[in-house]
Amino acid sequence: MNIRFNEDGLVPAIAQDARTGRVLMMAWANQEALASTVETGYGHYFSRSRQALWKKGETSGNLQRVLEVRADCDADTLLYLVQQDGPACHTGAESCFFRVMGADGIVDTQEISPPIGGMSDRLAEVIHSRRTADPERSYTASLLTSGMDGIVAKIREESGELVDALNNEDDRRVVSEAADLLYHVLVGFSARGIAPHEVALELGRRFGLSGLDEKASRSSE
Repeated sequence: MNIRFNEDGLVPAIAQDARTGRVLMMAWANQEALASTVETGYGHYFSRSRQALWKKGETSGNLQRVLEVRADCDADTLLYLVQQDGPACHTGAESCFFRVMGADGIVDTQEISPPIGGMSDRLAEVIHSRRTADPERSYTASLLTSGMDGIVAKIREESGELVDALNNEDDRRVVSEAADLLYHVLVGFSARGIAPHEVALELGRRFGLSGLDEKASRSSE
């Protein structure tokens, strides 16, 4: 099926963060912009006001690496799955969709909660930023400077507390202990230089495999 451009030769193109699932922006693409996106691997669009092709980030430096282009069921809307360098919005916001619609109208807010799927990536970024902080003032920095033995000891402690909560405590306590464990695991990842999305990619690889088949594939490696 061919892409169905409108009467102006354009099609809506939505950019979505491939890692977090956050919708970043919407712009228009013509045939040339789509071809340039596919050929170069970087987001290209068509400006209706300037009547010209433009490459996302060419001026600002906030380039948009396109990992995949998808079309919807009617082939009249495109989805760019991207890795975004810097903010996607020209206002400096991470996403163009920072206006919340309420009963009293539209309210601007830069404080957008990240999608649940991207929360671990956001937390990992904060942990990474604490690597150079004062260990006497930052718990994360103190953990990182304690070395892997100290981090592993905390992971063992937190995992035990989660097990106890699962067995004996209410749901709120289970969630709290799980959050504590996840945080300490991410500190360990930071110490090793592992990004959370690597785990997501591994989980994605396992989709479609039965548990027994997946274990068998690991034992044969």
